[in-house]
Amino acid sequence: MKVSYHGHAVVKIEHRDYTILIDPFISGNSLTDLQVDSVKPDVIIITHGHDDHIGDTVELAKKNNSLVIANYELATYLSWQGLNTHAMHIGGSYSFDFGRVKLTQAFHGTGYETENKELIYLGMPAGVLVMIDDKTIYHAGDTGLFSDMKLIGERHPIDIAFLPIGDNFTMGPEDAAYAANLLNAKIVVPIHYNTFPPIKQDPYQFIELLESGKGKVLDPGEGIEL
Repeated sequence: MKVSYHGHAVVKIEHRDYTILIDPFISGNSLTDLQVDSVKPDVIIITHGHDDHIGDTVELAKKNNSLVIANYELATYLSWQGLNTHAMHIGGSYSFDFGRVKLTQAFHGTGYETENKELIYLGMPAGVLVMIDDKTIYHAGDTGLFSDMKLIGERHPIDIAFLPIGDNFTMGPEDAAYAANLLNAKIVVPIHYNTFPPIKQDPYQFIELLESGKGKVLDPGEGIEL
């Protein structure tokens, strides 16, 4: 299994015949190495209803007949646009052909901006646990620090955790490092930084806050074999 990072909060999981894309913000993402025309996800998982996380979901899902997994409100909204969706909610899990997905809590917002300058409420933000064979990948989504991260790590031992470090909208490096200790993941990868001026961070300084050997900065397109 290969798990790779693609700028901002975009994570790709490749296992056997499946390609799973989390938060596919490609168009307008100056940090990504992906192109909408070349990536072909079988499954898209969305953590919450902000534009920089929904991203190119509609176009990608229609081109590739992708299954879109999201919270109930967001999944319903996308189903109205003709997408094949599977609705879930926080605390719930479901077994798919590729593995099991569980949504965890995250503390953030979720208003989607339309072209008419309207905000649509798209349900509660979430983190995502993807469990394939004996491996567990945790994508925290956009969130602040919360103590129940310890329970998440205890209930589901994590092989690799993707944690936001950008500050301003999410955890900053210090809180993210504390979160890493609570989660006790084998590997921690920083995400959600440097895309926009308010979330400018040095990911290597974040790594220095972690227990030796646990943190890894991935350049866009770089991955880890699990």
